[in-house]
Amino acid sequence: MMEYSPRDTLRAAVPTGLSVRELGPLAREIAARPVVPALSRVVLAGLVRLTDFLLLVAVGFGLHLAYVLPTYGLDPAYPLAIASLSLVAVLLFNIVGAYDVGSLRFVVPQLGRITIAWLIAFALGLAIVFFAKLEGTYSRIWLVAWFVGGLVAILLARLVLAQLIARWLAEGRLTRRTVIVGGGKSAEDLIDTLHRDRHGDVEVIGLFDDRSDERSPNVVAGIHKLGTVDDLVEFARRTRIDLLLVSLPVTAEERVLQMVGKLWVLPVDVRLSAHTSRLRLRPRSYSYVGTVPVFAIYDKPIADWDVVQKWLFDRVVGSLLLALLSPVMLAVAIAVKLDSRGPVFFRQRRYGFNNELIEVFKFRSMYVEQSDVTASKLVTKDDPRVTRVGRFIRKTSLDELPQLINVAIFGDLSLVGPRPHALHAKAENRLYDEVVDGYFARHRVKPGITGWAQINGWRGETDTSEKIQRRVECDLFYIENWSVMFDMLILARTPFALLKSENAY
Repeated sequence: MMEYSPRDTLRAAVPTGLSVRELGPLAREIAARPVVPALSRVVLAGLVRLTDFLLLVAVGFGLHLAYVLPTYGLDPAYPLAIASLSLVAVLLFNIVGAYDVGSLRFVVPQLGRITIAWLIAFALGLAIVFFAKLEGTYSRIWLVAWFVGGLVAILLARLVLAQLIARWLAEGRLTRRTVIVGGGKSAEDLIDTLHRDRHGDVEVIGLFDDRSDERSPNVVAGIHKLGTVDDLVEFARRTRIDLLLVSLPVTAEERVLQMVGKLWVLPVDVRLSAHTSRLRLRPRSYSYVGTVPVFAIYDKPIADWDVVQKWLFDRVVGSLLLALLSPVMLAVAIAVKLDSRGPVFFRQRRYGFNNELIEVFKFRSMYVEQSDVTASKLVTKDDPRVTRVGRFIRKTSLDELPQLINVAIFGDLSLVGPRPHALHAKAENRLYDEVVDGYFARHRVKPGITGWAQINGWRGETDTSEKIQRRVECDLFYIENWSVMFDMLILARTPFALLKSENAY
């Protein structure tokens, strides 16, 4: 199996360019359809586990307060039993497949599995009570009531959940919007296999192929070809795509390399289908999309619980920093207002996650009549456009503090991530994406106020190709190695990095 390195692909990828690529009529129509945000099945299953545990604990404690406590007083053996048995029950529910999102749609098949698992959990608990000679410790009435009440609570929750899942499926929140890359008989077999999987979560919305001859017809197994692989990059920026399935023979190494070299800049999972390969490896060598064996080429950098962790980190820490630094921000705002006429804030459109345009807040550091909204000309040393206060706040990065509003309130920035660049920022009079092949791969995650590049000295003016190249390399390293601890490390080192202001003008 071929191995790919994002650092190698950076040199081989095709530049995407800042201009908007023109799509065909059908591709434009599909991309323009309203699409709701996706819900992670992994996170949903985790939340259902947590809900089951809390329900069992709540029923157990509720019955204890209502029946046991008034008669027998507080007994620490009950809380221990409630927490332990609830945890064992959730583990058993997991073993019998009670958290598979596909099966959560149907209540009746779950009834037997949940009941048996709850019975086994209780049987294990009673066995411990018997062998530990604790027969008189727990009330029999409480045990029976908890068993019945816990089972009823879980099943009622499943009824509500089944209704929610049916609605989310109808809305497309729990389906993976999938694009097939490649055409012909191989793609036809792949699509047919996906459609036959009744419990699958894949919705194929289109097919893209560079070939335009008889080997790649315009309609394959009822799915329309929407354009070439280059068109796919633009298509994925206009609508939600969760999965790219490359339907090419594993032996077609050159074509596979060429395609993934273009697709790796997108924040989606990329998989190479192995359904037509005559090479049969051990099952655990593959991952699976439904029943289709696939090889993982690229993964979405931050997905499932990682998204939840980063969102919580940004909102909680961002809100705290916004509150703590508000006196500093007020002082800077007053200084900006007294130094020159014009608004305190400077709003600039920049590229965010997946090339979406976002509006970033900064303190105004230039004279209002000379402000450069598109950053077509980089700020240089002793730039006459910069005010006296502007020089100071740019050197100390105090002008960036309003971006905490983007993080804590609007959510279109992260505390840590690749810095968002202005629309027409240049190095050596060339747009950044013209200098660095695969430049837009840095947009596979949400941009940040600070980042790995900034604390490693690549901060400030990017007047040379090397500077923007090094910055992008640092951004890609961050994306490949992201973790909450990494974010905390970068955030902790940022104040020390700001002391080195030789490149900030």
